[in-house]
Amino acid sequence: MEIQFILNNKQVKAEVGADTILLNVLRDLGCKSVKCGCETTNCGLCTVWINGKSRLSCSVLAASIAGEEVTTLEGVEKEAAQFGEFLANEGAEQCGFCSPGFIMNVLAMVRELQNPTLDEIKEYLAGNLCRCTGYMGQLRAIKKYMEVKNADQKNGREEE
Repeated sequence: MEIQFILNNKQVKAEVGADTILLNVLRDLGCKSVKCGCETTNCGLCTVWINGKSRLSCSVLAASIAGEEVTTLEGVEKEAAQFGEFLANEGAEQCGFCSPGFIMNVLAMVRELQNPTLDEIKEYLAGNLCRCTGYMGQLRAIKKYMEVKNADQKNGREEE
């Protein structure tokens, strides 16, 4: 069956089977940031936004997203790069394999939570597994990034 949906602010079409998962469709459409890491919905590598909410694309049937809006890391490159600078400044760079899903969840968290506690951040990101760094640098980067974003929102400097 053919489905149409919005991918990173562009209308797209895809031919899908009844059992096709969204992750595979997105990769076929060139979104290589969406990765398969565990095939059990436990690692967070395949995180995308569907209508602005974080979802694991390995657990979503492609047919169910007809008419919906899907955002991958390719659709939020500018924000991702900004957050990446915070990661680098905290020595929390990653190899890149786990980063896209992690960054998608961090950017979603910034939109959803105001001034979260460390425990709230950890809970929000519980489904994102990192294979090459410790989490402390990541947590410091998140806190600093959120402080800057919250200050920007408060001062009316929210970038689109």
